Amino acid sequence: MEQAVQLPVNGLPAYGLEDYVADLRAIKAETDDPPRVIERVRPLAQLMAEHKASWLKPEHYHCDEQQGVGLTLLHEEPGHTLAVFVVAWLPGRGVPPHNHGSWAVVAGIDGPETNTFWKRVDDGSRTGHAKLVKAGEKVFHEGEVLSMLPGAIHSITNRTQQITVSLHTYGMHLNFAERSQFDLERDEEKPFILDIQ
Repeated sequence: MEQAVQLPVNGLPAYGLEDYVADLRAIKAETDDPPRVIERVRPLAQLMAEHKASWLKPEHYHCDEQQGVGLTLLHEEPGHTLAVFVVAWLPGRGVPPHNHGSWAVVAGIDGPETNTFWKRVDDGSRTGHAKLVKAGEKVFHEGEVLSMLPGAIHSITNRTQQITVSLHTYGMHLNFAERSQFDLERDEEKPFILDIQ
């Protein structure tokens, strides 16, 4: 049986999902410190974006009309750790302010996505209550990388007329991490769970 040959991308050997996962495992074996993990994962996520032709598939553009976003799980370690997703965003849609309960590294794959960053200004003492203020905004383009520590809060919007795609890597699977979404009008905090393919 013949083995598939990975063709070079831009003159470089292809860097695919298996390579990425192997590198993530090596990082995890060396440290659990979120800032150190992020520092090492960022260039690898960027490399994955540069080599998207070796792993990106048409089905990764599928979106859930109801939630406005489609999530495809590419890899997950036992215990729901080191989760890698491809996330596709419908035009004009996005997700509300939320945290991840884990470190996060996101690489732009196809199209720009607007990230709005939020700061929590209440003391967190009232269950279900949270007051946020806008702390900034940045549009991330293809090949650019966004990284966040576990407590960071952001929202994402696709302000284009096409489906956009990004690669998301987390220290913990989204639906198994303790994470919240925030309602800005009602100053509410509640669990954040998404449907994942």
